[in-house]
Amino acid sequence: MWYQFFKFALIRPLVTLGYRSRVEGLDNVPRHGGAILASNHISAADTLVMPALMRRRVTFPAKAELFKGDRGFVSKVIAWFLKAIGQVPLDRSGGRASNEGLGPVLNALEEGHLVGIYPEGTRSPDGRLYKGKTGVARMALAAGVPVIPVAMVDSELDRKVLGIPWADHPVVRVGEPLDFSRYNGREDERAVTRWVTDEIMTAIQQLGGQTYVDAYGTSVKYGSMTAEEAARRVKERPGDGKPAPA
Repeated sequence: MWYQFFKFALIRPLVTLGYRSRVEGLDNVPRHGGAILASNHISAADTLVMPALMRRRVTFPAKAELFKGDRGFVSKVIAWFLKAIGQVPLDRSGGRASNEGLGPVLNALEEGHLVGIYPEGTRSPDGRLYKGKTGVARMALAAGVPVIPVAMVDSELDRKVLGIPWADHPVVRVGEPLDFSRYNGREDERAVTRWVTDEIMTAIQQLGGQTYVDAYGTSVKYGSMTAEEAARRVKERPGDGKPAPA
């Protein structure tokens, strides 16, 4: 109930009438059954624009800590909001905890929900496409669902209306579903998940036309990699076109 209220009463009017957003390739999203929407992430507006333009409800994994509501009034409001609109917690601490933390996401997929995810793990620091984290591949192979690549184009909040950051005619481009079912059940094999992730990121790159940097966006965003080193890691496409694993 709350999801529909926020979407149709608040978010969709903002996105369609305010931002003048549009979607291309919407028919590539299956009308039923579990699937993953894997998107690039160039702006805070992405989390509003993409789900608002989908016919189906989109479930996003959010940091597990946000569901606790144990850091004051604001955190309680955030926890209530995430639960009210049906989002699911995801443990991002790494290692075994992260693997076990996929449970709520896998449950959502197995129940036939549409799950949205940003494989880069963070917003792009400069508008380029960065290396995808393999969590998206582990989810797809463990749940046995297709991955639909999505490219957000021109969604930057680069001007203001009444002092509010504003997006100008963003476009959501939806590609054809990617089928990795031949690798189902092999989500613990590093070579497989890396290749699947690179194929997903390549599909996103082809839709959006971004320059690809073979490094994690967090490395540049938080200063462990210089801009010069990132420039040296620019490649034609993710994974260098490596052949599929046996």
